[in-house]
Amino acid sequence: MSGIRKAVITAAGLGTRLLPLTKEIPKEMLPVFVKGSHGGLLLKPLMQVIFEQLHLINVKEFFVIVGRGKRAIEDHFTPDLGFIELLRSKGKNDYADELERFYKMIYESVIVFINQPDPKGFGDAVLKARGLIDETFLVHAGDTYIASKNLEHLERLIDVHLRYGCSATLLVMEVEDPRPYGVVGGRIVEEDVWIVERIEEKPDKPWSNIAILPVYIFEPEIFDCLAKTPPGKGGELQLTDGIGCLIKKGSRVMAVKLPNHIHRLDVGNSKTFWEALEISYKLSTTST
Repeated sequence: MSGIRKAVITAAGLGTRLLPLTKEIPKEMLPVFVKGSHGGLLLKPLMQVIFEQLHLINVKEFFVIVGRGKRAIEDHFTPDLGFIELLRSKGKNDYADELERFYKMIYESVIVFINQPDPKGFGDAVLKARGLIDETFLVHAGDTYIASKNLEHLERLIDVHLRYGCSATLLVMEVEDPRPYGVVGGRIVEEDVWIVERIEEKPDKPWSNIAILPVYIFEPEIFDCLAKTPPGKGGELQLTDGIGCLIKKGSRVMAVKLPNHIHRLDVGNSKTFWEALEISYKLSTTST
Protein backbone atom coordinates (compact mmCIF):
# COMPACT_ATOMS: atom_id res chain seq x y z
CA MET A 1 0.00 0.00 0.00
CA SER A 2 2.76 2.48 0.87
CA GLY A 3 6.36 3.26 0.19
CA ILE A 4 6.97 3.97 3.88
CA ARG A 5 9.25 1.27 5.25
CA LYS A 6 10.07 2.46 8.77
CA ALA A 7 8.04 3.13 11.88
CA VAL A 8 8.75 4.27 15.41
CA ILE A 9 6.42 2.80 18.04
CA THR A 10 6.64 4.47 21.43
CA ALA A 11 6.16 2.20 24.44
CA ALA A 12 8.26 3.75 27.20
CA GLY A 13 5.59 5.49 29.29
CA LEU A 14 5.15 4.51 32.93
CA GLY A 15 1.39 3.90 32.70
CA THR A 16 0.82 5.50 36.10
CA ARG A 17 -2.91 6.01 35.47
CA LEU A 18 -3.32 2.21 35.34
CA LEU A 19 -1.41 1.33 38.49
CA PRO A 20 -1.03 -1.11 40.18
CA LEU A 21 -1.71 -3.24 37.06
CA THR A 22 1.04 -1.57 35.06
CA LYS A 23 3.71 -1.95 37.75
CA GLU A 24 4.82 -5.16 35.97
CA ILE A 25 2.62 -5.31 32.85
CA PRO A 26 3.29 -2.62 30.21
CA LYS A 27 0.09 -0.85 29.25
CA GLU A 28 1.01 -1.50 25.61
CA MET A 29 0.59 -5.23 26.34
CA LEU A 30 -2.98 -4.83 27.59
CA PRO A 31 -5.47 -6.67 25.37
CA VAL A 32 -8.22 -5.71 22.96
CA PHE A 33 -10.65 -8.03 21.23
CA VAL A 34 -10.07 -8.90 17.58
CA LYS A 35 -11.52 -11.44 15.18
CA GLY A 36 -9.03 -14.20 14.44
CA SER A 37 -8.23 -15.59 11.02
CA HIS A 38 -10.47 -18.60 11.77
CA GLY A 39 -13.36 -16.33 12.71
CA GLY A 40 -13.10 -16.80 16.46
CA LEU A 41 -12.78 -14.08 19.07
CA LEU A 42 -9.24 -13.41 20.33
CA LEU A 43 -7.56 -11.14 22.85
CA LYS A 44 -4.39 -9.62 21.42
CA PRO A 45 -1.93 -7.25 23.08
CA LEU A 46 -2.32 -3.73 21.76
CA MET A 47 1.31 -3.68 20.59
CA GLN A 48 0.73 -6.75 18.45
CA VAL A 49 -2.38 -5.29 16.83
CA ILE A 50 -0.53 -2.05 15.98
CA PHE A 51 2.46 -3.97 14.62
CA GLU A 52 0.22 -6.12 12.42
CA GLN A 53 -1.56 -3.05 11.03
CA LEU A 54 1.70 -1.38 10.08
CA HIS A 55 3.09 -4.60 8.63
CA LEU A 56 0.04 -4.80 6.37
CA ILE A 57 0.94 -1.44 4.78
CA ASN A 58 4.43 -2.82 4.09
CA VAL A 59 6.30 -1.23 7.00
CA LYS A 60 9.12 -3.70 7.64
CA GLU A 61 11.53 -1.85 9.94
CA PHE A 62 10.29 -1.10 13.44
CA PHE A 63 12.04 0.98 16.10
CA VAL A 64 10.30 0.31 19.41
CA ILE A 65 11.10 2.78 22.18
CA VAL A 66 10.94 1.03 25.55
CA GLY A 67 11.82 1.89 29.12
CA ARG A 68 12.39 0.08 32.36
CA GLY A 69 10.01 -2.80 32.98
CA LYS A 70 9.08 -3.31 29.32
CA ARG A 71 10.79 -6.70 28.90
CA ALA A 72 7.40 -8.34 28.31
CA ILE A 73 7.17 -6.53 24.97
CA GLU A 74 10.54 -7.86 23.81
CA ASP A 75 9.62 -11.37 24.98
CA HIS A 76 6.31 -11.26 23.10
CA PHE A 77 8.08 -10.27 19.88
CA THR A 78 10.57 -13.14 20.22
CA PRO A 79 9.17 -16.21 18.40
CA ASP A 80 8.65 -19.28 20.59
CA LEU A 81 8.31 -22.21 18.20
CA GLY A 82 8.27 -24.69 21.05
CA PHE A 83 5.07 -23.13 22.36
CA ILE A 84 3.43 -23.58 18.95
CA GLU A 85 4.37 -27.28 19.03
CA LEU A 86 2.87 -27.54 22.53
CA LEU A 87 -0.38 -25.95 21.33
CA ARG A 88 -0.62 -28.36 18.40
CA SER A 89 0.04 -31.36 20.66
CA LYS A 90 -2.96 -30.29 22.71
CA GLY A 91 -5.18 -29.84 19.65
CA LYS A 92 -5.28 -26.05 19.90
CA ASN A 93 -4.53 -25.55 16.22
CA ASP A 94 -6.45 -22.29 15.79
CA TYR A 95 -4.25 -20.57 18.38
CA ALA A 96 -1.14 -22.16 16.90
CA ASP A 97 -2.10 -20.85 13.45
CA GLU A 98 -2.57 -17.33 14.85
CA LEU A 99 0.85 -17.38 16.48
CA GLU A 100 2.49 -18.73 13.34
CA ARG A 101 0.96 -15.90 11.34
CA PHE A 102 2.28 -13.36 13.86
CA TYR A 103 5.73 -14.97 13.91
CA LYS A 104 5.88 -14.93 10.11
CA MET A 105 5.40 -11.15 10.23
CA ILE A 106 8.20 -10.87 12.79
CA TYR A 107 10.57 -12.93 10.63
CA GLU A 108 9.76 -10.66 7.67
CA SER A 109 10.61 -7.56 9.73
CA VAL A 110 13.56 -5.89 11.40
CA ILE A 111 12.62 -4.97 14.97
CA VAL A 112 14.98 -2.80 16.99
CA PHE A 113 14.31 -2.06 20.67
CA ILE A 114 15.69 1.29 21.83
CA ASN A 115 15.90 2.16 25.50
CA GLN A 116 14.58 5.46 26.86
CA PRO A 117 16.20 5.39 30.32
CA ASP A 118 14.10 8.24 31.73
CA PRO A 119 10.50 9.12 30.79
CA LYS A 120 11.27 12.55 29.36
CA GLY A 121 8.31 12.79 27.00
CA PHE A 122 6.91 11.68 23.65
CA GLY A 123 9.28 13.94 21.75
CA ASP A 124 12.30 12.53 23.57
CA ALA A 125 11.13 9.00 22.75
CA VAL A 126 10.93 9.79 19.03
CA LEU A 127 14.31 11.55 19.17
CA LYS A 128 15.90 8.27 20.33
CA ALA A 129 15.57 7.01 16.74
CA ARG A 130 17.72 9.82 15.38
CA GLY A 131 20.66 8.44 13.43
CA LEU A 132 18.73 5.29 12.54
CA ILE A 133 16.20 6.82 10.15
CA ASP A 134 17.04 8.94 7.11
CA GLU A 135 13.80 8.69 5.14
CA THR A 136 10.05 9.25 5.49
CA PHE A 137 8.79 7.36 8.53
CA LEU A 138 5.69 6.77 10.62
CA VAL A 139 5.27 7.32 14.36
CA HIS A 140 2.60 5.45 16.33
CA ALA A 141 2.01 5.48 20.08
CA GLY A 142 1.87 1.99 21.53
CA ASP A 143 -1.18 2.66 23.71
CA THR A 144 -3.60 3.80 21.00
CA TYR A 145 -5.26 1.63 18.35
CA ILE A 146 -7.25 2.98 15.42
CA ALA A 147 -9.81 0.27 14.68
CA SER A 148 -9.88 0.67 10.91
CA LYS A 149 -10.58 -2.65 9.25
CA ASN A 150 -9.28 -1.64 5.82
CA LEU A 151 -6.60 0.74 7.20
CA GLU A 152 -8.14 3.70 5.39
CA HIS A 153 -6.85 6.14 8.05
CA LEU A 154 -3.25 5.17 7.23
CA GLU A 155 -3.89 5.19 3.50
CA ARG A 156 -5.31 8.74 3.66
CA LEU A 157 -2.52 9.98 5.92
CA ILE A 158 0.15 8.65 3.56
CA ASP A 159 -1.63 9.98 0.48
CA VAL A 160 -1.86 13.53 1.87
CA HIS A 161 1.74 13.48 3.10
CA LEU A 162 3.14 12.45 -0.28
CA ARG A 163 0.75 14.48 -2.42
CA TYR A 164 1.41 17.77 -0.61
CA GLY A 165 5.12 17.17 -0.03
CA CYS A 166 4.81 17.53 3.72
CA SER A 167 7.43 17.59 6.45
CA ALA A 168 4.83 16.24 8.90
CA THR A 169 1.29 14.93 8.59
CA LEU A 170 -0.89 14.43 11.67
CA LEU A 171 -4.02 12.39 12.34
CA VAL A 172 -6.63 14.47 14.19
CA MET A 173 -10.19 14.26 15.48
CA GLU A 174 -12.80 16.60 16.92
CA VAL A 175 -13.20 16.33 20.71
CA GLU A 176 -15.46 17.97 23.28
CA ASP A 177 -12.66 18.72 25.76
CA PRO A 178 -9.33 19.40 24.04
CA ARG A 179 -7.37 20.23 27.21
CA PRO A 180 -5.74 16.76 27.57
CA TYR A 181 -4.53 16.85 23.93
CA GLY A 182 -2.30 18.71 21.59
CA VAL A 183 -4.50 20.83 19.32
CA VAL A 184 -4.12 22.36 15.87
CA GLY A 185 -5.61 25.15 13.83
CA GLY A 186 -5.14 26.17 10.24
CA ARG A 187 -6.58 26.46 6.77
CA ILE A 188 -8.81 23.80 5.19
CA VAL A 189 -7.54 22.83 1.73
CA GLU A 190 -9.84 19.90 1.02
CA GLU A 191 -12.47 17.95 2.90
CA ASP A 192 -11.13 17.03 6.37
CA VAL A 193 -7.59 18.17 5.48
CA TRP A 194 -5.84 21.24 6.94
CA ILE A 195 -2.58 23.06 6.43
CA VAL A 196 -1.54 23.46 10.07
CA GLU A 197 -0.64 27.04 11.01
CA ARG A 198 -0.83 26.81 14.80
CA ILE A 199 -0.23 24.01 17.30
CA GLU A 200 -0.20 23.77 21.10
CA GLU A 201 0.20 20.98 23.64
CA LYS A 202 -2.57 20.67 26.26
CA PRO A 203 -3.83 24.27 26.13
CA ASP A 204 -5.16 25.67 29.43
CA LYS A 205 -7.60 27.81 27.46
CA PRO A 206 -8.47 25.76 24.34
CA TRP A 207 -8.74 27.74 21.12
CA SER A 208 -9.42 24.67 18.96
CA ASN A 209 -11.31 21.40 19.36
CA ILE A 210 -9.19 19.62 16.72
CA ALA A 211 -7.07 17.24 18.77
CA ILE A 212 -3.96 15.39 17.65
CA LEU A 213 -4.04 11.60 17.70
CA PRO A 214 -0.69 9.83 18.22
CA VAL A 215 -0.26 8.67 14.62
CA TYR A 216 2.08 10.75 12.44
CA ILE A 217 4.20 10.71 9.30
CA PHE A 218 7.47 12.65 9.36
CA GLU A 219 10.44 13.53 7.27
CA PRO A 220 13.81 13.20 9.08
CA GLU A 221 14.01 16.96 9.65
CA ILE A 222 11.78 16.47 12.72
CA PHE A 223 14.85 15.11 14.53
CA ASP A 224 16.75 18.40 14.14
CA CYS A 225 13.74 20.30 15.45
CA LEU A 226 13.34 18.00 18.44
CA ALA A 227 17.06 18.23 19.23
CA LYS A 228 16.84 22.01 19.66
CA THR A 229 13.41 22.15 21.31
CA PRO A 230 13.43 22.83 25.09
CA PRO A 231 11.22 20.89 27.52
CA GLY A 232 7.61 22.01 27.47
CA LYS A 233 4.45 21.00 29.35
CA GLY A 234 5.25 18.85 32.36
CA GLY A 235 8.97 19.48 31.95
CA GLU A 236 9.03 16.96 29.09
CA LEU A 237 10.15 17.20 25.48
CA GLN A 238 6.83 17.38 23.64
CA LEU A 239 6.51 16.08 20.09
CA THR A 240 3.92 18.82 19.55
CA ASP A 241 6.58 21.47 20.25
CA GLY A 242 8.90 19.82 17.73
CA ILE A 243 6.15 20.06 15.14
CA GLY A 244 5.71 23.71 16.10
CA CYS A 245 9.39 24.21 15.23
CA LEU A 246 8.70 22.82 11.74
CA ILE A 247 5.86 25.32 11.29
CA LYS A 248 8.00 28.25 12.45
CA LYS A 249 10.72 27.47 9.93
CA GLY A 250 8.21 27.32 7.09
CA SER A 251 7.97 23.57 6.57
CA ARG A 252 4.62 22.20 5.47
CA VAL A 253 2.58 20.47 8.17
CA MET A 254 -0.80 18.94 7.35
CA ALA A 255 -3.59 17.41 9.43
CA VAL A 256 -6.03 14.72 8.33
CA LYS A 257 -9.27 14.14 10.23
CA LEU A 258 -10.10 10.62 11.34
CA PRO A 259 -13.38 9.60 9.68
CA ASN A 260 -16.30 9.58 12.12
CA HIS A 261 -17.06 5.90 11.55
CA ILE A 262 -13.61 4.77 12.70
CA HIS A 263 -13.07 4.18 16.41
CA ARG A 264 -9.99 5.21 18.36
CA LEU A 265 -9.18 2.81 21.22
CA ASP A 266 -6.99 4.15 24.00
CA VAL A 267 -5.73 2.20 27.05
CA GLY A 268 -4.22 5.24 28.76
CA ASN A 269 -6.43 5.06 31.87
CA SER A 270 -8.93 2.69 33.46
CA LYS A 271 -11.99 4.36 31.89
CA THR A 272 -10.61 4.37 28.35
CA PHE A 273 -9.28 0.83 28.76
CA TRP A 274 -12.75 -0.38 29.70
CA GLU A 275 -14.19 1.48 26.71
CA ALA A 276 -11.54 -0.09 24.45
CA LEU A 277 -12.59 -3.56 25.58
CA GLU A 278 -16.27 -2.79 25.06
CA ILE A 279 -15.80 -1.24 21.61
CA SER A 280 -13.34 -3.87 20.37
CA TYR A 281 -15.66 -6.67 21.55
CA LYS A 282 -18.60 -5.11 19.72
CA LEU A 283 -16.58 -4.56 16.53
CA SER A 284 -15.19 -8.11 16.61
CA THR A 285 -18.54 -9.80 17.14
CA THR A 286 -20.67 -7.74 14.76
CA SER A 287 -18.30 -7.21 11.79
CA THR A 288 -18.69 -9.50 8.81
